Amino acid sequence: MATIQDVAKAAGVSPMTVSNVLNDHPHVKSSTRAKVVKAMEELDYRVNHAARNLRAGRTFTIGLAVAEFDRPYWGQFATRIIEEAAAYNLRVLVEQTGRSRENEINALALSRNRMYDGLILSTVGLSAGDANMLRVDYPVVILGERIFSGPVDHVAMDNVEGAKAATAHLTERGCRRIAAVMGPMGTDPDASSLRYTGYQQALAAAGINGDPSLHVTINEFTLKGGHEAVDRLIESGIGFDGLFCATDTVALGALRALHEAKLRVPDDVKVIGFDNLVEGQYSMPTLSTVDPDSAEMARMAVKLLVRRIAGEAPSREPAEFVSSARVIARESTAAN
Repeated sequence: MATIQDVAKAAGVSPMTVSNVLNDHPHVKSSTRAKVVKAMEELDYRVNHAARNLRAGRTFTIGLAVAEFDRPYWGQFATRIIEEAAAYNLRVLVEQTGRSRENEINALALSRNRMYDGLILSTVGLSAGDANMLRVDYPVVILGERIFSGPVDHVAMDNVEGAKAATAHLTERGCRRIAAVMGPMGTDPDASSLRYTGYQQALAAAGINGDPSLHVTINEFTLKGGHEAVDRLIESGIGFDGLFCATDTVALGALRALHEAKLRVPDDVKVIGFDNLVEGQYSMPTLSTVDPDSAEMARMAVKLLVRRIAGEAPSREPAEFVSSARVIARESTAAN
């Protein structure tokens, strides 16, 4: 690639003069400008915008680091982040951390090395004990349930109230034996533990004693995980008339298993998921779900990050935003 020095030599001017032409300096003679432009064309010179931005301390790029992109929720959420960032003329670089603490730390390091102007990070591997690692000198917004009251802006969804509403939706439709398909319960709060708490609260509010045998644990929120969880329930002989799944992806797998077992949805078992994935609108039957307002989460995550990048309120206390959640009733929980 041609350099400014190459252009200066070909035009018979100094590198500073070439720089003045590139920056549209008003005091450059038209004849000199013409020589420089001609030299640039002949040498096929291209401005290195990345280098220019780095010298200015800006890349006009933000990072988005999330656990996994082979889950529909995160793919759809990333699309929302990209759309919101575009409104601020920002590009988004995305990376997958694989739910790894080490990879989340590496994502923070990339921002530290000035690859991004700021970072939106889903904390799945990092926990409350790692909060001090977020005390960095560049803008960061975290997503998720693992670190509340941390040193940076935080966006989360209302998992407890969302799960409570989902379970109440089932009890209001006559379900009394409601199974819950959740992930492993760790010592730190996460989506599974919080949603299970909401599930238990809704049962208690309805005067239903929780049955531990109706709590099914899966290792991954996948279609296969949901399918296998329902298979285990059915094979155990434990009766259930309602099913609350930790995510829509799990619920879609569960619907397949119920169909294979010739259990009718919603007549025999009513099913509800969580996340409001687009796919749930096209399943058979269509899937009732909890909408955690991911669009608002994406909007707030980008807005908070942009404010920090712009330095609008550097001394402002870290913001905490928790989105609202609502039930979207579809065919899988329709009244009999």
